[in-house]
Amino acid sequence: MFPDRPSVEGSVHHGFEALSVSKRLVRSVSQKLRKRNHKGEGDEEEVARGVSSRCLTLYGRGGGCKVGADAGEESGDPTSRRSSTSEEGKGHKTKCGAEEMGVDCFFHGRKESWKRNTRKDSDLDDVQRKSRMQLSLPDDILELCLMRLPLTSLMNARLVCKKWNNLTTTPRFMQMRREGLYQTPWLFLFGSVKDGYCSGEIHALDVSLDQWHTLNAEILKGRFLFSVASIRDDIFVVGGCSSLSNFGRVDRSSFKTHKSMLVFNPWTKSWRKAASMKYARSLPVLGFSEVSIDCSIIHSQSTRLDRRFTQSRLGGVSDVYEDPHRLSVRQQLRRTFEENEGLLLSARKQCRSFRQKADHSNTVKDSRRFVLIAVGGLGSWDEPLDSGEVYDSVSNKWVEIPKLPVDFGVVCSGVVCNGFFFVYSANDKLAGYDIERGYWLGIQTAPPPAHVHDYYPKLVSCNGRVFMLSVSWCDEDGQIGRRNKAIRKMWELDLVYLMWTEVSTHPDAPMDWNAVFVADKNLIFGVEMFKIFGQVLDFFTACDVSGRMMKWNHISRTHMAHELDASSCMAKTMTVLHV
Repeated sequence: MFPDRPSVEGSVHHGFEALSVSKRLVRSVSQKLRKRNHKGEGDEEEVARGVSSRCLTLYGRGGGCKVGADAGEESGDPTSRRSSTSEEGKGHKTKCGAEEMGVDCFFHGRKESWKRNTRKDSDLDDVQRKSRMQLSLPDDILELCLMRLPLTSLMNARLVCKKWNNLTTTPRFMQMRREGLYQTPWLFLFGSVKDGYCSGEIHALDVSLDQWHTLNAEILKGRFLFSVASIRDDIFVVGGCSSLSNFGRVDRSSFKTHKSMLVFNPWTKSWRKAASMKYARSLPVLGFSEVSIDCSIIHSQSTRLDRRFTQSRLGGVSDVYEDPHRLSVRQQLRRTFEENEGLLLSARKQCRSFRQKADHSNTVKDSRRFVLIAVGGLGSWDEPLDSGEVYDSVSNKWVEIPKLPVDFGVVCSGVVCNGFFFVYSANDKLAGYDIERGYWLGIQTAPPPAHVHDYYPKLVSCNGRVFMLSVSWCDEDGQIGRRNKAIRKMWELDLVYLMWTEVSTHPDAPMDWNAVFVADKNLIFGVEMFKIFGQVLDFFTACDVSGRMMKWNHISRTHMAHELDASSCMAKTMTVLHV
């Protein structure tokens, strides 16, 4: 009925023995762990060896014990994973008659592994942060790097951070970039008309990259027939008109002529107002020159307002012609003639020293200021003006200069060359204004080049040389006067012998009667716009005058005037600026 008691007692005794063996094993392992803790290894060393005394969760396997899984499996250590699997396959090893098992804590291993990983991440962040601090450049080196960037790249670099924006907008940075010859020429085209309205857009061409950029100028909306001139880093917009009845449209039936002047800075894309002129003008002829800082041009003009020059060196032409029968008038004529003969001789002496003055001006550039001259144009009633004004950058004031002679004609173009402001009229007359001394000189050259009267001659200046571009009729043999073909020729003025010499021929047919030409160092840039087959086309050319062969080349094959109206051909104006 009952099972054998000795067998039952033997099994119970065997179970107690196994339990006592397990207890002894746990006790021995705990003692070993205490000894290791007393050595000062710390918890990290325990985790590294895969042993933890915090774990009491044991599970038996065939009378033995094994604790948890290896912490290396959670921490992603493949070597620990391989070691644990290999030990399981080999079974339990005994030492000194007892099993020696590796005791691990799964949860504690995961926690310590997370601590190690977070500590490593924080250390890595510190290293990266230190490396970033070491990679930061000083301001001087950073300026040297940024000043070599093209303008478009420099504008993008300003958006990186406030520090870069502040570094690249200081006057010191602009001066370093200007003196370091890292600037490239840009052409700024004004006077765009779209859908009959003056859009106020400025089209800028990067000549070196042949890329067009469009700048919005809200302040120019509705204004047309103004003149522009580039001075250092700024562009000056002088005069112009705006319609009164149809605001924004090119309408001259009812218009207002402006005397204000606006200044645009391409670096900052900002506008500011400068002093207004004495008289309202549209399409004034502008000239820019640098004068010495102690020049008394502004203070000495009041004594010279009524002084006019003779038209040529061969005879006197003045206001005294009003009463030629009086003896005093004849004496005044004689004095005027002798005076102007002396002025012409002094002008010739100055012409011989033009290059010396130009070289000397470079050495005293830091102690100079600039003046802007506005001559001619159309007045408030659309009448031609013979008066002129000069703007001083230091005092920010306009002062009148002596008027041109009555019979000089309409001023069609002008240019500054080595201290003289040369102007050319529609009557083929040339005059020069001595900027620092403040008087006009009548210059009679050899027979001027014949030209088509519908196309006004254009004066440009390059490195102390005066050029003129005019359109004339010629046949295949080059004889002028036969209306077989119209070409645009470029002439150079000999400042010593006052003679015009043909130096180049423009390759394009003169389709635009209002072509614009500007000069920059050794380059002359030109733009022609005209409407053909219902579309407005534009052609930009450049000529290098430094060599013997002055050849014209097209600099932009991308036509930007497709969306413009034909009125843009009349209203356009252009300037060149190094940015």
